[in-house]
Formats: sequence, structure tokens, C-alpha cells
Amino acid sequence: MKELKYLLVVILFFTGQIFIAAQNGQTDVLLEPIEISGLGGVQSYAFGQHEGKWLIIGGRLDGLHRRQPFASFDVAGHNTDIIVVDPVQKKHWRTNNIVLPASIREQLSATNPEFHQEGDRLYIIGGYGFSASANNHTTYTNLCAVDVPNVIQAVINNQDIVPYFRQIQHPKFAVTGGYLHKLYDTYYLVGGQNFVGRYNPQGPVFGPGFFQEYTNAIRKFSLTDDGVTLSVTFKDEIYDEENLHRRDYNVAQHIKPDGTFGLTAFSGVFQKDVNLPFLNCVHIDTIGYAVQPEFNQYYNHYHCAHVPLYSSFSQQMHTLFFGGIAQYYDDNGVLTRDDEVPFVPTIARVTRTKEGNMSEYKLKSEMPGLLGSGSEFIINQQLSIFDNGVIKLDELQADTTHIGYIYGGINSTAPNIFFTNTGTQSTASNRIFKVFLLKNQSSSADDLNEQSQNGLGMMIYPNPGSEIIQISYELQRQSEVTLSVFTITGLKLKEYSLGNMPSGAHHYILNESFGNQQGLLLQLRAGDKVSIQKVILGK
Repeated sequence: MKELKYLLVVILFFTGQIFIAAQNGQTDVLLEPIEISGLGGVQSYAFGQHEGKWLIIGGRLDGLHRRQPFASFDVAGHNTDIIVVDPVQKKHWRTNNIVLPASIREQLSATNPEFHQEGDRLYIIGGYGFSASANNHTTYTNLCAVDVPNVIQAVINNQDIVPYFRQIQHPKFAVTGGYLHKLYDTYYLVGGQNFVGRYNPQGPVFGPGFFQEYTNAIRKFSLTDDGVTLSVTFKDEIYDEENLHRRDYNVAQHIKPDGTFGLTAFSGVFQKDVNLPFLNCVHIDTIGYAVQPEFNQYYNHYHCAHVPLYSSFSQQMHTLFFGGIAQYYDDNGVLTRDDEVPFVPTIARVTRTKEGNMSEYKLKSEMPGLLGSGSEFIINQQLSIFDNGVIKLDELQADTTHIGYIYGGINSTAPNIFFTNTGTQSTASNRIFKVFLLKNQSSSADDLNEQSQNGLGMMIYPNPGSEIIQISYELQRQSEVTLSVFTITGLKLKEYSLGNMPSGAHHYILNESFGNQQGLLLQLRAGDKVSIQKVILGK
């Protein structure tokens, strides 16, 4: 039927490579698996690189953290090795960080730190893990500077690494699950939280208890580093308890249509008043910040490998996201919500046009498994890039260009494992994918997620649901609103006129039985804008 056009996901495997439909049918992405014997897996780590070799620091050696406080983020899962990887020669080297001073060693064993490489120096902030010095799990209050080339050579040659690490302390560095980026001469520490104690899903005062405080902020500072002495000067902080209450998400470098640099904070968790991901995104620049109007990101809500690309010719900004965890997934062409927020294989693209409009596209193919969460995209340093690290899309002239790698992250055996997790349902992935951009390919276009750009922000809950279904939505302007109910096969069961509704947020309760249906498709139409989502029944 006309209202419900479904496109099937097509996965093409050829000689162990994964072809992914991309931008407007003119550009594809190719993922080529490579193996490095004995490397092992790691997730939620920091990395730097020099002359094609990677420096891997911190992160976890296990999969998704367990719910039980005694087992969650245990010491055995800390990555205490400093790892060097040569993806071309398919070799790796490692040395244990036990030789480092305690304060540096403990921080560099943490998970979810913030990091940024500036030239040869990798700056690592915060991170969460067990501190023997404090005899507690904590978020570290340190900034550590790492001399990347010298550490790489020292690890390879089995030499002393101690001289190449320096550290300073400040309470504002107590952040985990945020992002560290640089805009011009200023560092931006965006979002994240300060978490002290053992994770406990029952709350901060139950059992062992914990302290948790979101920064709700963009912390800005300048950094002076002469190779010996580190010093920071903090600037005015931006605070927003509603829009910056985010952690464990993606923040990517951004180029605006006028050519100036900015950042975009995509999705993240958790909303202030509900334990669900954000669907909107926030643009940040040297002037301030703003929520992108009339855009919702339904895929790739948690931190995952991602890569920004910009075309100066079309003035379009593209960001690719690879797998991870999300509240929504595509079910045979229908956007489906799962409030358990499962692992997903979705590969998606968010594009901003020169007019400033944003849209989300689901790529035709998917990750080869429930991969991507806690992984990183490591760029090919031979590429032509802008000063902020964004790939210059127009200068990729070859039909096939190697743009980087994806390494590590969590490999889950099932979408929803959090409530049944005993430590065996997921692992830290040791998989490496070599990522190519293919131009001028005769492939079909990506699937536009029309709901990402219509501004309705339709949400259905609970999902899975029962006979009582609640629908929330937003109107940018006064509109005539109707709600139609279909079977999964597309047969219309009923239509409700919700009236000529004013602009703003709205809520509707659907309280009606539809027989023995295992699921329904709900179509919300407001003027010329349409959202279609699937609700699962009977669970």
C-alpha cells in the first residue's frame, strides 16, 4: 500500500568483504576483516597513532558490564597493557603499565576516558575504574600527556616507557563517558559524568551505594605544554541540565556550510527525567551551542565507531555510525522501538545540507554481528583532512580509498542481554575491519529515515506493549492530526482523528483491543508529515 513502502535490508558478502550502500548511490563503503594473531579484544579505550602504528591504552577486556555490584567493572577486566598495533604488518607488541607511577598507572587502566591527539601528544582525561590507592572505584581527576612516537618505539623495543608519561590533576577532569575535542585553540570537554563507587542498578543508596553526577556541561580550557610542564586555564563553562545531560555517546567534529569548525553531540544517555536515550543532537561552536531543529536520530545512540566527512563542493557534512546500541532498529522497513535499548548491527549516516537541514539514512547492509559499541574508528593518516580531522570528501579521487580502520568494542551474542548478563553473553571484540570508501558505484541509495527529518519526534510506549498504548509527538506548527492502526501486513484496522492540534508537545492514549495481533503499525499523520512505527504486543 502507498503509505507503507518497505525496503528490505540487503547484505552482500563477497570474498569476506561487506559492501555497504552509501551516499546517494554514488559512494559505497567496504569493510574488509583482517586478523592479527594474539591481539585480543578491548573496548572503550583511548588511542593515538604515529606513522601507521596505533597506541592502545586503557579500556576493558570483557564485554558488557554486569548488574551485580561485586562483578561489575571488576579489576580482572582492566586493560593494564600498553599495546602497539601495526595493522599493515599485522603485528602487535605490549608492555604492562605496572612500571608507571601509581597515579598514572591507575588512570591508564580505566574505561571510557576522554582523549584527543594533538600532534605527537595524546591527552587522556578522566576515565572510570578501580583505584587501589583510594580503595574504591572512581572517576579519575587527572589529565595525562603521552608522547605517542616515543612510547610506540619503547614498547616495540622493550625499553623504558616511564619518561614519556606526564600527569596533572584538577577536579574538573573527573569525567567519564564524555568527549574531548579541540576547536581552534580551545579544548572542549563535552558531557559525561563523575561516578564514584560500584555500579548498582538498584540506585545510589542501596547496597554498596555510589555517587553519580552528570557534568551537564561543556568545559572549555586552554592547555600549555612545552614537553616538560603541563598547565591548563579553564574558560567560562556552558551548563544546561536539559540538553547536555549526556554520556556514553558520540561527539564528532563538524564543518559548517561557511567553512568554520564546530562539534556535534549525537544522541546519548540518559534524558534527565527518563532512562532512555536522547533523540536530538546539539551543535557546538566557538559562539555557543544549539539543538538542531526538526531532527531526530533514531539509530546508533551509544558510543560507537564513527567517521566525519565533508564536501566543500556541496557544503554537505556526513557522519557515518557503525553499529552499537540504540533504542530503535529497522524491522523489515518499519522503525521499531525497544526500550531495553538493545545491541544493533545498524550502520547509518547523518547528513547536514548546506541549508542546515539534517536527515538520517540507514545503510543497506549491517555490521556482521552485534558489534560496534565501544569501538573506535582509526583514520588513515595518509588522507587529506581538514585541520580538525574531518576527511576531505572531494579529494578522494580514486574509485577505492582506504579511509581507516574499526577496532575492538563489544561483541554481543544477543540484542538484549543486560538483565540476564552473567559475563558470558558478550566479549571484548578483537575484530579489525579495514574501511574503504568506494566512489562511482552503481548501487542503490540509502534508506532515508523520514521520521528523522519530519520534526514529529513520535514515540510509542511501552514497547513491547499491551492494550494501552501511549503516543507522544511534537508539532512545529498547528496541524490536523490523525492516527491510523495497521496490522503488520499492512491492513488498516482503524483511524482516529485527533483534531486540529496546536504547536507543541502532545500525548495520546490508545486504549483498545485489536484481537490476537502480535504487533501493530501505528501511522501518525500531521499535515504533510508522517511517522510510522511498530509496536509489539502480547509480551
